[in-house]
Amino acid sequence: MDVRDGGDENRYSGNSLRIGALSMTPTLVRQHQPHAGPAPRVDLRARARDWSEIQERMLVPLYEAVYERLDVGPGTRLLGLGCGSGLALLMAAARGAAVTGVESASPERLALARERLLPETRERLLTETTEATQAQGTRARTGARLVEGSPEDAVPEAAADVQAAAYTLVTAFEPIGCLAGDAEGLGGLLAAATPLAERDAPVVLAGWGPPERCATSSVLRVATKLADPLRGGGSWRPALRDDLEEVAQRAGLRPDGSGRVACAFGYADVDSAVRGLLSTGLFDAAITATDQEQVDKELTEALHPHRRPDGTVWMPNVFRYLIARTPQR
Repeated sequence: MDVRDGGDENRYSGNSLRIGALSMTPTLVRQHQPHAGPAPRVDLRARARDWSEIQERMLVPLYEAVYERLDVGPGTRLLGLGCGSGLALLMAAARGAAVTGVESASPERLALARERLLPETRERLLTETTEATQAQGTRARTGARLVEGSPEDAVPEAAADVQAAAYTLVTAFEPIGCLAGDAEGLGGLLAAATPLAERDAPVVLAGWGPPERCATSSVLRVATKLADPLRGGGSWRPALRDDLEEVAQRAGLRPDGSGRVACAFGYADVDSAVRGLLSTGLFDAAITATDQEQVDKELTEALHPHRRPDGTVWMPNVFRYLIARTPQR
């Protein structure tokens, strides 16, 4: 449920946090924090698949709330920063928006986004050659564009009047506010994307709610506890009231409204929960500091309080979004 913030943005009504069935669909949030030491050896393709199939969809209620509030539809030209494997873009495209996604951290996730959004890629990979399948894919995903790199690489294409083709909406759905320093790179992305958007266009940022409303925060502490000797400034910290506003203002954007949405993280079993959470990259430093077996063990123990009698894992969370505006001139 989308609850628009009032005068006190830290007021989270218990009655407003009913979780819909959709938010049970498995998935988390990704952050890539710098750390000392060698990177853990992981199968990046398998991890990207776990992200796409288990973890990415946890924020579906957030995407829906934002798209509904901003009336995303056929007239929308959306630029998605940190698009990952493209689920948020796919949802916007299904509403008729022309979407462009930018991803620099994970080419493996971007490859999955191409399968979802670009019909020619999907047809090549799945050898779908029938005319009916091709036509259906093109209609469902028309107008999609995916870019590996920075926002500067996503300049609107094929337009004599650049301003007329400028993006009408910019999204940065990767939530901040669970690790110290997790917003450091976001300001630069926003500053680079702002010139590509229309004047006074909405820019959406997302963040974790307060820890008492986010059951997953206790599980994320496992990552920083194990990695503490290496992470330095990357330790866990609670989300602060003005995190999103501060990032927006540093990027030259004007805050213009906010809201909060209940997004439960639900998994079929503990194994799926461990795979999904590991796919975020949040536990990489912990694996480097200790080993995979210890991280798996402590993560499993941290999930135990959230395991239900039927074996499923359920962690209610609240996320907050900010709508900021690009300069009017």
